Amino acid sequence: MIEAGARVLLASASPRRKQLLESLGLAVEQISADIEERRADDEVVKDYVRRLALEKAAALADVGRQRSLPVVAGDTVVALGERSFEKPHDEDDAVRMLGALSGTTHDVHTSVCVCWREEPVVTVVSSAVTFRKVSEADARRYWATGEPVGKAGAYAIQGLGAQFVAHLSGSHSAVMGLPIFETSELLSRLTDWP
Repeated sequence: MIEAGARVLLASASPRRKQLLESLGLAVEQISADIEERRADDEVVKDYVRRLALEKAAALADVGRQRSLPVVAGDTVVALGERSFEKPHDEDDAVRMLGALSGTTHDVHTSVCVCWREEPVVTVVSSAVTFRKVSEADARRYWATGEPVGKAGAYAIQGLGAQFVAHLSGSHSAVMGLPIFETSELLSRLTDWP
């Protein structure tokens, strides 16, 4: 079990990831990792999400060492087969994504990487989410709430987007943006921390 009040550096500006780490009793410092998030043409979705977490952690590894803090990084990609759905660019992009996911079971791949004194350790958690039918009008009303902005797949399972979810098989927290169980396990293995 992680010691309450232990400090970590989160390589993300995500309020959801910060909240999830705080639910473990951690004190969280946040710095957004400035990396290019672009999937290579031949890159498998799970490899892509794993690479992003590693790159985010590596980008802040020196800061973590200077502050004696483990770095936690993560990334989430929604996928229908090997077709990936990241953050929507605008309303039409969000409507397109929600329309593609409508009435389907899609995968949500979430990676978490912990970088401490040794080599970084990363894992990917995959969950299957089944959507009910989502009409264009539903998607546009949802966009108008502001919730889909900045969300992989243009929805937030922890908010109003839950109304589209008919079934979830896997980790609810991973679909939110950070798998709590796996993150706790990785942090619990660290030596000389906190």
